[in-house]
Amino acid sequence: MLVLCCPLLLLLLPLSARTQKLPTRDEELFQMQIRDKTFFHDSSVIPDGAEISSYLFRDTPKRFFFVVEEDNTPLAVTVTPCDAPLEWKLSVQELPEEASGEGSGEPEPLEQQKQQITNEEGTELFSYKGNDVEYFVSSSSPSGLYQLDLLSTEKDTHFKVYATTTPESDQPYPELPYDPRIDVTSLGRTTVTLAWKPSPTASLLKQPIQYCIVINKEHNFKSLCAVEAKISSDDAFMMAPKPGLDFSPFDFAHFGFPSDNNSGRERGFLKSSSKFGRQTLSKPRIDLHKVCIGNKNIFTVSDLKPDTQYYFDMFAVNTDTNMSTAYVGTFARTKEEAKQKTVELKDGKVTDVFIKRKGAKFLRFAPVSSHQKVTFSVHSCLDAVQIQVRRDGKLLFSQNVEGVRQFQLRGKAKAKYLIRLKGNKKGASMLKILATTRPNKQSFPSLPEDTRIKAFDKLRTCSSVTVAWLGTQERNKFCIYKREVDDNYNEEQKKREQNQCLGPDTRKKSEKVLCKYFHSQNIQKAVTTETIRGLEPGKSYLLDVYVIGHGGQSVKYQSKLVKTRKFC
Repeated sequence: MLVLCCPLLLLLLPLSARTQKLPTRDEELFQMQIRDKTFFHDSSVIPDGAEISSYLFRDTPKRFFFVVEEDNTPLAVTVTPCDAPLEWKLSVQELPEEASGEGSGEPEPLEQQKQQITNEEGTELFSYKGNDVEYFVSSSSPSGLYQLDLLSTEKDTHFKVYATTTPESDQPYPELPYDPRIDVTSLGRTTVTLAWKPSPTASLLKQPIQYCIVINKEHNFKSLCAVEAKISSDDAFMMAPKPGLDFSPFDFAHFGFPSDNNSGRERGFLKSSSKFGRQTLSKPRIDLHKVCIGNKNIFTVSDLKPDTQYYFDMFAVNTDTNMSTAYVGTFARTKEEAKQKTVELKDGKVTDVFIKRKGAKFLRFAPVSSHQKVTFSVHSCLDAVQIQVRRDGKLLFSQNVEGVRQFQLRGKAKAKYLIRLKGNKKGASMLKILATTRPNKQSFPSLPEDTRIKAFDKLRTCSSVTVAWLGTQERNKFCIYKREVDDNYNEEQKKREQNQCLGPDTRKKSEKVLCKYFHSQNIQKAVTTETIRGLEPGKSYLLDVYVIGHGGQSVKYQSKLVKTRKFC
């Protein structure tokens, strides 16, 4: 049986000359101590049948002890590195059978008795160097004082240790299936489906097991402890331990405790934090996600990026003991985005383009003849779209477009232009685009900056409304249309009908009020008014104004909701 013991406890060894065994484990007392985590906090004691967490400072070795008092005792020791590789070894030395006292019957001094045990090297049973979860298992171990020595040469880190003399009955770690690999069963552009065989601890022993998946773009993890260290550097270290014999003044400074000699100042990378006066290490964080999914053994990871490599790890967690075992991790690259078909633009011809929400379209314009200038005219039918134009791979401009915009570029012989149109996040986008090398070719009519229709409230009657809108210096044709709507017609419904690319040809003839030509050389006076008559009292109407260019393309002004007076 493994007995709680350390150099301090050895001071309590019987001081008589006669031989005595170390006391056996008091199970009731032991369970009480295990429940009280502070009993083993920063202690050199390894308890029997419980996992402990501790820490290491770089290049500073640490030693733990436990006693096996009877020969042929089963023994299992598990060491779990968290965020750094460890060097550790397990050794054993014989316990003193009796104290001599030089035949006088007097007990030896306490320091001599302690050193008699701890100053000897002992016999090395096992050693390991790396960051894997590693085990020492023996079905028949000799009695003696066991020492576990650990060292981290890379950085300050923390780790976990579990030791037991009843490995067959304890089984705190979930058991892995005969095939512990994670299978990628389906692969998409933004999703990966994973499947794995259930842990026998859940399927056969019926113990409470849940599975936790970890996704990141850096590397696989070998323990859940390592994952948690990456998720939060603060949480990765134990909370500041209570003072004990294992501390140096530097240890207290590192965990935020004051020190008389201020040894903590020696490390310049410790960053002060005002929260609770603690000091924390400033560490870069990686894009890492952990999700626990219960006892399912198939799961689809979604919202991934296309053409990106991800690493997937699976951990079976015993929800009673909170101890975990890692499956063999895997990795997969999501599929590439479907290659966009590039639409060829013809010189002087309007092309209609539809873009899905958050989508993009690519267009190509390759003038067949030499040219001095290239003009791109864009008419966004709904919300704003982003346009990028590259010439022979070089970015010329990138802008958001609402309504009608025109871009004129200096020409270049045998140049090829690639246009990228990116849709809106709110919804699908529609637009018309024209590319031409002929400077006088303008398909879309010019628009004023303000395309609202103004209604004059004082001029409202029971059968008419008077409205006004702005024009430009270019002579264009304007057509006004009306449509009766319900009284509960609101701005949200009006917004859904704001497709500026729908022309007068989509309207009923009965909705047409009139068409007229209008312009003004003085832009300040480019305003026109119109009175719409023949309306019903107390009725609501939706008014639309269309401006039609010389090429026949039309652009709709913003719709206006008006209502006639009910009583006159």
